[in-house]
Amino acid sequence: MIRRAGARIATGAGLLLLLSLLVYIGVDLLPGDAATARLGPDATPERVAGLRHRLGLDRPVTTRYAEWLMGLLRGDLGMSTTGRPVSELLSDRIGNSALLSTLTLLLLVPLSLGVGLVAATRRGRGLSTGALLLVSVPEFAIAGALALLFAVTLRWLPSVSLIPPGESPLGHPEALVLPILSLLAVGLSYAVRAIRAATVTAFGSPQVEFLRLNGIKPGAVLRSAVIPAVLPVAVQVWLVTGVSLVGGGVLVEKVFGYPGIGESLVTSVQTGDLAVVQALVLVLGAAMLTALALADLAVVLLTPRLRTRAATA
Repeated sequence: MIRRAGARIATGAGLLLLLSLLVYIGVDLLPGDAATARLGPDATPERVAGLRHRLGLDRPVTTRYAEWLMGLLRGDLGMSTTGRPVSELLSDRIGNSALLSTLTLLLLVPLSLGVGLVAATRRGRGLSTGALLLVSVPEFAIAGALALLFAVTLRWLPSVSLIPPGESPLGHPEALVLPILSLLAVGLSYAVRAIRAATVTAFGSPQVEFLRLNGIKPGAVLRSAVIPAVLPVAVQVWLVTGVSLVGGGVLVEKVFGYPGIGESLVTSVQTGDLAVVQALVLVLGAAMLTALALADLAVVLLTPRLRTRAATA
């Protein structure tokens, strides 16, 4: 297990390094840069060239990337083109996005398990079909539909998450409802499909068939054989979905004006603010790799056969 964890860490570090290089070069190749975004389309070429020189944008991209990487090794995320440290710029926004994903995940776990188990039965075919249809709808479309229904038509909730700077979103729960519902709909549709498939497989296993033939009540079969067989898959789905909610929440946050990383990521890509883009890519990439590693570990711990093999290896 220790060797496997060490190999995972080394592989993850290599993937993050490669991802950061590709993103840095990719954003640099986009039309425009921080100088043209700051000065506007009416700026003279001389002013643009002068600002590019002051920001260091006229140097080779590989040189700038190497300097950024050396700063990262010292714990310095660099400076935004706005003149503020990236760590200061993103500290509150990353926390707000993490809060949104955590609250969504707390609702997703029991709902997806319950709905997935019911969807595996004959009575739950409609739920399975609904999840299949919902999983094909983009996040921003769901967010727009919910805003149109609950904010514009019914006027029950605000269409924009107006949270004063420096305040916690928990102090404005009404601003969290629509973003959470949007993310929950997307995450639930995928999780229900995965848990339903695992449940169908568990119901068809020899162990469950043996318990049924011996007259064990359906509730006892569900608790003792079906749910333990489904949990490894469910935990994997929950971990990966929890991280993907942060990435998928970019568009949802943009729709509702929620003060998370969504607006920062979109704006920094548009303006060529590479330091901010790189920081967000590293955070999201590291979170996803950690979730995948924990998902693999959860499978080993929750599956007796694999747990025994790992202990004797």
